[in-house]
Amino acid sequence: QPHLVESGGGLVQPGGSLRLSCKFPRSILSSFVQYAVGWFRQAPGKQREFVAARTPTDTLYADSVKGRFTISRDNARKTVYLQMNSLKPEDSAVYYCNRDVEGDRAGDYWGQGTQVTVSS
Repeated sequence: QPHLVESGGGLVQPGGSLRLSCKFPRSILSSFVQYAVGWFRQAPGKQREFVAARTPTDTLYADSVKGRFTISRDNARKTVYLQMNSLKPEDSAVYYCNRDVEGDRAGDYWGQGTQVTVSS
């Protein structure tokens, strides 16, 4: 069973919205609430880049998504969400969930990724 499982990607028109989910099936609740979790993305031919992070006490966003994306967590469901609004074609990428982030730097645990395509 994987540590992190993403879902919610798909095809959306510019200006549209999507909500990504990341579940932590192998984590117990008392551990999950302490995790610093985040989202990263990788477009074809580009390096993986930071999108957003949420610690138990703080939230951080990349400048490119600030004001459009919101990261949240439901501790009871051991799930992290990324609400993406006002999507642009340049947001198209594979989005990855990550655990144990430090600021905008990724930790060692990754999900399998979910594809987001913004196109008319």
